[in-house]
Amino acid sequence: MKPVVGGWSLRRRVITLLAVVGALLIGLAAAEAAVAARNRTQIDAVLNQTGPLRVQSQELLNALLDQETAIRGYAVSGDQADLNPYREGLEQEKTVVASMRKLLDDYPQIGQELRMVEEQTAQWRQSVAAPVITTTEQSGTSAGQALITERARQQFDQVRSAVNDLQEEILDAREQAAANVRTSSNILVVLLIVAALVVVVAGTLLLLSLDRMVIRPLIGLADQVREVAEGDYQHGIATTGPPEFVRLGEDVDAMRQKIAADLAEVRAARERIEWVNNQLQKQAEELTRSNRDLEQFAYVASHDLQEPLRKVASFCQLLQRRYAGQLDERADQYIAFAVDGAQRMQRLINDLLAFSRIGRLTTGFTEVDLNKVMGDVAGQTEAARQYADAELTWTGLPVISGEEPLLTNLLANLVSNSIKFRRPDVPSKVHVSARLVGAEWEITCQDNGIGIEPEFADKIFVIFQRLHSKDAYPGTGIGLAIVKKIVEYHGGRVWVDTDVPEGTAIRFTLPALPGDVAAAEAADSSEGADDGDSTPRPEAAAELVEQPEGSDQPDRADEGPRSGRTGDMRETVG
Repeated sequence: MKPVVGGWSLRRRVITLLAVVGALLIGLAAAEAAVAARNRTQIDAVLNQTGPLRVQSQELLNALLDQETAIRGYAVSGDQADLNPYREGLEQEKTVVASMRKLLDDYPQIGQELRMVEEQTAQWRQSVAAPVITTTEQSGTSAGQALITERARQQFDQVRSAVNDLQEEILDAREQAAANVRTSSNILVVLLIVAALVVVVAGTLLLLSLDRMVIRPLIGLADQVREVAEGDYQHGIATTGPPEFVRLGEDVDAMRQKIAADLAEVRAARERIEWVNNQLQKQAEELTRSNRDLEQFAYVASHDLQEPLRKVASFCQLLQRRYAGQLDERADQYIAFAVDGAQRMQRLINDLLAFSRIGRLTTGFTEVDLNKVMGDVAGQTEAARQYADAELTWTGLPVISGEEPLLTNLLANLVSNSIKFRRPDVPSKVHVSARLVGAEWEITCQDNGIGIEPEFADKIFVIFQRLHSKDAYPGTGIGLAIVKKIVEYHGGRVWVDTDVPEGTAIRFTLPALPGDVAAAEAADSSEGADDGDSTPRPEAAAELVEQPEGSDQPDRADEGPRSGRTGDMRETVG
């Protein structure tokens, strides 16, 4: 059953939770900032207002006491020096009162008490201090002392009482400010505790939500995926939780279905491959038996069939020689047919044996000088060349890795074909040359014969395929098939070049020796470095060396190279 995707997504839930927690924390932070600002104001009131006011009130009391003491001393001594503390106390009083007034903006009650002190002080100074100073100056100390009565002392006690009231008011204000500081500090602590609780509760809710919405669905999905990974590809994957996880489960299940389908196809393909392998194995066994039968046939063809065929051919030839002209013309014709058929059967059997033995009976690859091979080919085709008045030449043939007998057969077939398919009344010319193309030697056998039409260029390499009747050009149709098989056995390819102006050019490739490839690359590099040097190299000039008739061609082919060449040779028969 496909799960229904709905509800809030995981992203939306997390963002909502974080938004709520963030709003709470921001509100708490704003409240803490406000409380902290008020706390700073209250601390400032304690440290910079009520505290200094309390000290200054005490300084004011000291200044007043100095004035009162100075008045008493002057009344006793009458010495003007005793009035200095009075004058200094008066100046100090003015300074302290002015300083206190600067700190009383937020404390009107203290300001009122300070005014009471100033009024009481002014009354004492007017009713006691000023008369005592004037009387003592004018009437002497006795008159001055007479003014210092109990009533005068009571008036100064009123001043002192007013200062005490001022100090008590300042102390009350200080205590209130300290209480406010303690209250705001407690509020700050409470707010911090609330913020910590919000963080803890939010973290707990987040962990619980992650456990319920993320961890558990993921564990369930992992368990189901593990079951599929263990081989239960038919186990459907269903996921709960946020919509993202549900979609993830659907994607994983779709992947499981695709893998299951692919595995089913793989199993079916493997079964088909196993069936094909069984069939191939059976065919290989059949081919093995067929090859054994073919080898047996080749043995029979090379031994058992050859003997009776030679007898048939020999006795037919005896009949032809002994009874030629003694029987009628038709009998002579029949005997000629029998001799020709036996001879063609021998050639066909020999060619089939040669074709079947290519690559099966091997002597191993060695370094073969194709110039020497062409000398052997010239010896093998000498009779045909004399009969056709043919000219055979070759230039610049390399040394390659291969089997010399097969390469000799290859070139002999090409040369023989070129001589056989000549134009009437035109002396046949056959030329074999080679050039290095990349890591291969491209060898060309070109003649001036009848040529090959482009549409038949591939057909001539098929066994038993003939483009002419056996009466026009004798043969079994196997020669070029042997050529192709030998070339492919040596790792090359063969084709007919249909772009030559006349005759036929059959080209084939053979792998070059590593030394020849390296030398060619070095020569190309040196040519690229030699600017403006257009002088042709001696190796590039093809030199034809004439061989007179009757000379020993194999000996000429075995000669060492001249002027750094592998050996050039020309066979002329006329």
